[in-house]
Amino acid sequence: MPLRINSIRILWVKKRKAHQSRRIRRETKEETMRKYILFSVIAMMVLGPVPAQPSDSGHTGVAFSQSPPTSAPKIPPGEEQAKTSLEKSPRHGEYVDLKIEGSDHPLLTWVVYPERKDKAPVVIVIHEIYGLTDWIRAVADQLAAEGFIAIAPDFISGKGPGGGGTASLQSRDDVVKLIRGLTDGEVNMKLNAVRSYAIKLPAANGKSAVAGFCWGGGRSFGYAAAQPALNAAVVYYGTSPEVKELGSIKAPVLGLYGGDDARVNATIGPAAEEMKKLGKVYEVEIYEGAGHGFLRQQDGRDGANMRASQQAWSRMLGFLRKHL
Repeated sequence: MPLRINSIRILWVKKRKAHQSRRIRRETKEETMRKYILFSVIAMMVLGPVPAQPSDSGHTGVAFSQSPPTSAPKIPPGEEQAKTSLEKSPRHGEYVDLKIEGSDHPLLTWVVYPERKDKAPVVIVIHEIYGLTDWIRAVADQLAAEGFIAIAPDFISGKGPGGGGTASLQSRDDVVKLIRGLTDGEVNMKLNAVRSYAIKLPAANGKSAVAGFCWGGGRSFGYAAAQPALNAAVVYYGTSPEVKELGSIKAPVLGLYGGDDARVNATIGPAAEEMKKLGKVYEVEIYEGAGHGFLRQQDGRDGANMRASQQAWSRMLGFLRKHL
């Protein structure tokens, strides 16, 4: 009998310990969860919301209420969306005719103003070899959205049918032919007229830069050599000037290039070497996999053009804000 009592007592003790153990584990889990929630709330109050981490499936995990991550600056639309983007823009844009000395035809110029209280720097947008298109005007509009007075001249104004410019021509081939006929001296003379007009605008702060694309990229680099009062120059996939022309450059130059653009990129090395030798600023960014004209053709090259567009636009804005 004593043995039976001891057995029952031992069994009862074991059951009691097991029950206590389960209760302790349950309380431990609950306590741990309460501590985790309390810690998380305190962390959110001090550090702000914690970004959710992507799961292995590619979906975003859930972790409390979250704020969106800091977004990159909005880039201009691609070529196909340019017209629609212009129609929706809240900014004031207008065409002006600028008098060019020695010419019977004015220089048709698109001007877009930023929405800001103080005076703004000027960025002259130099178009591609395709002329003053809706896409170039949309680029100017996006620059204005970033706080710059953007001004885009039509360099073949007066050379088309009836004294017209880009819009008067029937095909891109016709535009390209006229632009190829422009001399560097003629282009620089028109750029001087545009710059002189722009920096004297009541809303301008007197500082100026150029940003050119394709053909305009080369002209942007060339204008830096021709205009010592320029504050900055941005070259989007444009060829560099001859080495002998670089000595007169005073403005810092930023070059943005597609990695798969050997024709243009072959001119980077000699210019970079000479600019370094002369102690001048020439910053170069080459985007792997991107092709020529990536900012206009954003949907090309399996995503490489879009990545280059986003990175280059942000890089340019930082450069312009530093020097203007």
